[in-house]
Amino acid sequence: MTVNMKKIAAERAVEEYVRDGMNVGLGTGSTAFYVICKVGELVAAGMNLTCVATSEETERIAKDLGIRVVNLSEVNNLDVTIDGADEVTRQLHLIKGLGGALVREKIVAASSIDQIVVVDESKLVESLGKECPLPVEVMVFGHEKTKRMIERQGCKATLRMRDGEPFMTDNGNYIYDCKFDGIANPYFLESRLDTIPGVVENGLFLNMTTAAFVARSDGTVEKIC
Repeated sequence: MTVNMKKIAAERAVEEYVRDGMNVGLGTGSTAFYVICKVGELVAAGMNLTCVATSEETERIAKDLGIRVVNLSEVNNLDVTIDGADEVTRQLHLIKGLGGALVREKIVAASSIDQIVVVDESKLVESLGKECPLPVEVMVFGHEKTKRMIERQGCKATLRMRDGEPFMTDNGNYIYDCKFDGIANPYFLESRLDTIPGVVENGLFLNMTTAAFVARSDGTVEKIC
């Protein structure tokens, strides 16, 4: 029997961290989908939760499940946000953004008391950037110039495409997927990227995560904190 690792990690995190009366941030992507479904089950069973979505897709799914979704400005803070990640280290450094919602995800994470990550074992790495590209969201205006400045940081930047057209984020921006031969100093890289004109945000989530739930193919879930 095949184990759905994303599902068991998501459900374990929701069961441990979500309580009645909380404000909850809902992530975006294939793993976060199972978080949303589990939260929907809790709401259907009578739990009172107020949720903030990190993307238009997440908001649609959540509302279809009867979850109350509000704008981030309508809550003082979020008790917890549960989301997926594209890479996570044991130091709880992350790469996020392959789902295209990295800016909203980072704003919501920064507004949360606890940021919880749920992943399958393939996403747990020793160091960032050796396998997964780093998404960088950029303004459309002058994006080719922005790309050149990003590539000076030691990567190959590729404009993300969908159906033959540049992928457009919910914020109306483009994303460059930047392939490094590993990211030895993520804090330094983050600061360099953030100073490039035209860069809106990058997919490095550093010193933001409380815990990670890593599901394995044998059905076990490891909590890293």
